[in-house]
Amino acid sequence: MPEGPEIRRVADRLDKVLADRPLESVWCAFESIQKRAAHLQAHRILRVESRGKALLTHFDEGSVIYSHNQLYGVWRVVSHGSELAGKRSPRLLLSTQRHDAWLLSASDIELLDERELSQHRFIAALGPDPLAADTDTEQLLAHITQPRFASRQLGPLLLEQRFVAGIGNYLRSEILFFAGLLPDHRIKALSPYQQRYLADTILTICRRAYHHAGVTNAQAWRAPMIAAGQPRRRWRHAVFNRAGEPCHACGTLIQRRNIATRRLYYCPSCQA
Repeated sequence: MPEGPEIRRVADRLDKVLADRPLESVWCAFESIQKRAAHLQAHRILRVESRGKALLTHFDEGSVIYSHNQLYGVWRVVSHGSELAGKRSPRLLLSTQRHDAWLLSASDIELLDERELSQHRFIAALGPDPLAADTDTEQLLAHITQPRFASRQLGPLLLEQRFVAGIGNYLRSEILFFAGLLPDHRIKALSPYQQRYLADTILTICRRAYHHAGVTNAQAWRAPMIAAGQPRRRWRHAVFNRAGEPCHACGTLIQRRNIATRRLYYCPSCQA
């Protein structure tokens, strides 16, 4: 499943090709939305944005298309009229004179009124989005130190979207590594400095992944590997998917555990 940074990059791409351009067509495989397709086609898209792992397409007459890729959904942007390659099932099409934006294989698509958005079952439950311009360390720190999270272990907690929006499996491992924390740590057991450092690390790693197309490893560690011609999968992350390889910081072998049914990678020395 794509995580917050990947969905934000998709939103940026869709906004660039769709926003404030006359629509040629709007089509949806779901009848409830298709009934209003002609109405939407007569209007313009104001903007496309992400909230956590959800994507929101805002129309000038007050409608919003909510979509969530879940495990299998993917957006494809092609030249207008081009045939789609592959066997994925088309679910949504937004077309301009120059581009076709297809949402494929997704099952979670809804047409909402802008006024309903804040009450939407998924949007209303989201924690702060680290990629939002108005999210800072102070705001995030105040949220993650609320009593309702205090006794929870960080391993499973970081995957809950009500804690922080947009974090998934690779971000979880990377955030814990750079924060120097184990998945067993609990918010209430951290010092005030550790709590603040965790909040700051969440912002740093999520924004690094956004700006560098999913790369979370530190520049000082990845640069020599890139120069040596190593493949992206070797230098993309600091710990994720690196079980049995030496830690960039201390040389200890990276370990893997399953937490909340998902694989998590960590350095037993740096995160002791």
